[in-house]
Amino acid sequence: MAHHVRDDHRLPTAADLPDPSSTLTRTNWATLQYAYGPATDAPEILVALLDADRGVRTRALDNLHGILHHQGTIYEATVPTAQYVAAILPDSRTVLSVDKARRSFPGCMRAKLLGWLGSVTDAVTDAVDEVGQRLGFPLADHPPAVAVREMRPLLFSAAFPYVDDTDRAVREAAIAASIPLLDDVRLLHHRAALAPLVRQVLGTSELWQHRERAIDALDAWGESSAGIEGQRNPFLFCDTDLSPDSTPWRSGPKNAEGRAEDPPF
Repeated sequence: MAHHVRDDHRLPTAADLPDPSSTLTRTNWATLQYAYGPATDAPEILVALLDADRGVRTRALDNLHGILHHQGTIYEATVPTAQYVAAILPDSRTVLSVDKARRSFPGCMRAKLLGWLGSVTDAVTDAVDEVGQRLGFPLADHPPAVAVREMRPLLFSAAFPYVDDTDRAVREAAIAASIPLLDDVRLLHHRAALAPLVRQVLGTSELWQHRERAIDALDAWGESSAGIEGQRNPFLFCDTDLSPDSTPWRSGPKNAEGRAEDPPF
């Protein structure tokens, strides 16, 4: 895996991200695991995120979720993948569209990639670690999770420039992706600056998921979430949003009984 040399006395910035082509070529993907074994085809998946064909881009996005970060799991291959995704955010091709399932969130590829980074860092928050420690599975015992936690300032520097993007979907995705990153003690001071955006942008989103995230974040940060309308029907998501055509993940290998096998966590 490619590493960027930096001054240890400062926080990393987006300039410290490895060049995406370097991440593709210098990472020994065959030695890294993803949901279904060695991540030998990860470079093809990642390159396809910027393909000119919308169908190819959409399938790559499906694989980004379904193979490289299956069901929220942090695999060895998730770490360089996160570096690559963060590094391609400024690429003009990320403003291209992707095919939408019936209940997909709105937005271009850039919004989707920010959402994916948010999902990755959601998996290594302090709250997740607290639960894991109670169950005997602290994040400190999982090297890929440790690596993602260490990268949080770098990922924040990549996501934060889009919190005032002119595209509302990108703006919301960037703010939502920034929230879990601010668990990092090195980034706590950014909460005060992000809180108004959480309230004014996520708190007024048409997506109840973003409004709920705004409420949770503001409450956790000791800020007021008054006036933000959350989800009135707590069963609405279960009843209507989890339809077969809304699942963003590709089906994995089937076992002898025809059911999808669980990935090797």
